[in-house]
Amino acid sequence: MAQKRKRPKSLYRRMKDSAQVQAALTVILPVLLGIVIIALWQTQVLHYWFKTDTFTLPLITRIGKIFLENFGKIKGNIAATMIVAVVGLALGSVLGYAVAILAAMFPRVGKGGLSVVGAFASIPVVALAPVMNNWTKDVSTEASTRSMVAKILVVMLIAAANMSLNAYRGLTELKPYAKDLMATYAAKRHTTLIKLQLPNSVPYIFVALKVSVPASIMTAIVSEYFAEYITGVGRQIRENIVLAQYPTAWAYIATACMLGIVSYVILMIVQSILLRKYH
Repeated sequence: MAQKRKRPKSLYRRMKDSAQVQAALTVILPVLLGIVIIALWQTQVLHYWFKTDTFTLPLITRIGKIFLENFGKIKGNIAATMIVAVVGLALGSVLGYAVAILAAMFPRVGKGGLSVVGAFASIPVVALAPVMNNWTKDVSTEASTRSMVAKILVVMLIAAANMSLNAYRGLTELKPYAKDLMATYAAKRHTTLIKLQLPNSVPYIFVALKVSVPASIMTAIVSEYFAEYITGVGRQIRENIVLAQYPTAWAYIATACMLGIVSYVILMIVQSILLRKYH
């Protein structure tokens, strides 16, 4: 009896399988790279390559031990940094999106605001943070409050710049003839905005957040270097390096990396859930 010939996979199935392989590789390859780096670090191969010692570049096990021993203090500094990053990100995203809507609805007026907000993306945080510290010196008599306000403002401006530029694209780069179709229905400007432009901008919001989320955490950490009040992951990195407590400094550096990675993973999960429902 002749064997049945296997039916070739459809183009859709092949594309789907290829997409799944690519998605798996985007996770597997970075993990493998991380494992290789950790192995080279722990076996002191990196120390040999970079001509350094275990005092300046402590072993992974030493850093992990310091992290566990100081977890209570580290947790408090994580909270201080994340409050600044999350509040600044939220305020900046709302401000940036509002500027993008203004620019889309009133191009002559709004594009000027878009340019001003977008210009903040090119200002180094190390230059912006000291200026904000000086501007907010009269906000409160409490050093902790003044420092938090200054750091939140820095994060807010960086997040606003990222959001405004990407959201504007989502509000203006519409499907061909979509806006003309709304015009044939005699749709008013606000109706076109709500029914067409805002839904079209949703994927672009997540494009902006992919940049803004890790950038907000890093901006908060850098801002803490110049803050008046000594708290946060960034400030602890600075203080421990000054005191030559390199294992503790590296524990905080590792914490900063984990904050960025975890925040990005959470964003990807939220994006996959919301955009699945959106579509």
